[in-house]
Amino acid sequence: MTTPHSTPHPTPEAPHVAVRGEARLDVDPEIARIAITVSARGTDRAATLTDLTRRNAHTLDLVKSYGEAVEKLETGAFSITPEPSKHGRGERIRAYQGRVHLTVELSDFTTLGELTTRLADSDLTRVDGPWWALRPDSPAYAEARHTAVTEAVQRARAYATALGTTLTALLELSDTDLPAPPALMGGTMRMAFAAETTDAPPPLDLEPQRQTVTAEVMARFTMAPPQL
Repeated sequence: MTTPHSTPHPTPEAPHVAVRGEARLDVDPEIARIAITVSARGTDRAATLTDLTRRNAHTLDLVKSYGEAVEKLETGAFSITPEPSKHGRGERIRAYQGRVHLTVELSDFTTLGELTTRLADSDLTRVDGPWWALRPDSPAYAEARHTAVTEAVQRARAYATALGTTLTALLELSDTDLPAPPALMGGTMRMAFAAETTDAPPPLDLEPQRQTVTAEVMARFTMAPPQL
């Protein structure tokens, strides 16, 4: 790839043609991510921590029970927050609020609905998501770039043909400055249950949201002198 500084200037003997190549692909997602918030609340700090530890362990065991369908399980922020009393003087605490935030990444979408439903049916557990995405090394990105380059060549060749001549050399090929696509795309589902139920609810039917992959390049070619 030549740089703009090393690109020779066009001349009548070697005219240039500059084109843009674009690609836009809609592809199936490869991963889904959900966020889990496990909570506990009580008037005693130690008891609140115990409840939070128990619920967090239950959540981790539940997620891990799905085996290879879970590609990533990460613990984020943990907090235990005292809630001061609204009445009276001094530093009186009326309750303690504890939270643990977890992130789960799955590649098997057949288990996603069942897992999210079971998590949301747990005591004081909130579920957000899913967010659909492609892996950073997804072949879809390479396919989009290939399509964009192919379009640039075809467009430049069409201009040359219209002038009754042909392309002779590639001078420059570069990515254009496009805004980065969102890391994760898709709808958001939020569920929070305060208590466990006796009968497990039916799994949610979650349809993966297709992802849009874009690529754009600028290409500059030399042409044989046309006979005008």
